[in-house]
Amino acid sequence: MKLNFIKTFGEKIIFCLGVCAGITLGVVLAVAWLVGSVEQYLRNSGYRSAILGPDGLRPEARIFFLVAAAVLTFSVSFYLMIRESIRYIHLLAAKVREISEGDLDHPVEVRGSDEFAAMAADLNAMQKNVKRLMEKERIAEHTKNDLVSSVAHDLRTPLTSIIGYLGWVRTRKDLDEATREKYLEIAYSKALRLEQLTNELFGFVKLEHNEMTLRLGKLDLVQLMEQMLDEMTPSFVENDLTVQFCHGEEVMVVEADGDLLARLFANLLNNAVKYGKEGKQIRVEVETSGLYAVTKVINYGHVIPKNELDAIFRKFYRTEQSRSRDTGGTGLGLAIAEQIVELHHGEIRVKSDLQGTVFEVELPMCQGEGGVS
Repeated sequence: MKLNFIKTFGEKIIFCLGVCAGITLGVVLAVAWLVGSVEQYLRNSGYRSAILGPDGLRPEARIFFLVAAAVLTFSVSFYLMIRESIRYIHLLAAKVREISEGDLDHPVEVRGSDEFAAMAADLNAMQKNVKRLMEKERIAEHTKNDLVSSVAHDLRTPLTSIIGYLGWVRTRKDLDEATREKYLEIAYSKALRLEQLTNELFGFVKLEHNEMTLRLGKLDLVQLMEQMLDEMTPSFVENDLTVQFCHGEEVMVVEADGDLLARLFANLLNNAVKYGKEGKQIRVEVETSGLYAVTKVINYGHVIPKNELDAIFRKFYRTEQSRSRDTGGTGLGLAIAEQIVELHHGEIRVKSDLQGTVFEVELPMCQGEGGVS
């Protein structure tokens, strides 16, 4: 039977003591009456002994019977009333041992509302937290391995090319000037690629450890996107891509870090070029929605499978893993883009179907007081 008015274990002990005292008193009175009845019967029948004399039971014998009945009654009744709590304490102790041995998959039942119930709830919460921390540690270890693998491959590829071309130029004294310049230009472009990868890795580390601070200022998002598209025109031409830029307003002023926004949209546009080549078209849309500026970068390449959409912003993750090495990059571009958006208190979403792959960035037009935070 649950006693809802009892909230703590101390209150339960006091309640049990009171109930047991009442039971003990009743039993002692019953035993006293029973002993008196037996005593009267034996006296009337003429029975005599060392304990039962002509004046009845000896006082010490009467006290012994009553004390024995009281102790036995109190002990048994108290145990029966408190045994569930004792079992529950043993259960909690066993659960603590299980947790210490690494069993984090079986929560303990929470019974009642006293201190032990709170302890059980805390144990379950601790178990979940430990399990979550262990999972984070496992993911961190996996991420570290991915980092080593990705960095080793992505840095080694251009570095190998640089060493190869420079070694060729250095050893071949008979090369004509045009051929020499050609190989040096290739080595230089590979070196620039190596620098880009290194900067991307260092930038990611800064964002990951919250070492990057916003340098806020007013900027025209439409003008920024026009500038980004102009700078990437050679890449569009090289990959035979046409670009459409649609904006509802001629001027759209937002409060943001211009350098980080440029990096954000550069990552999205580069991603659209890498994975949208076969679609032959990229579309960029900029519009306002309430207090937010919404930018969409759309490509019409391969559809991203639904089971990959949730992981696409994960560090070092690349869609179509077997083909990702051909596209280059560290797998950090979208992760960096997400961090920059979050740093601006915005949101980035992606959807992909036969109508195209859409990366949608929603940024508050104002930061801090008076804006969206």
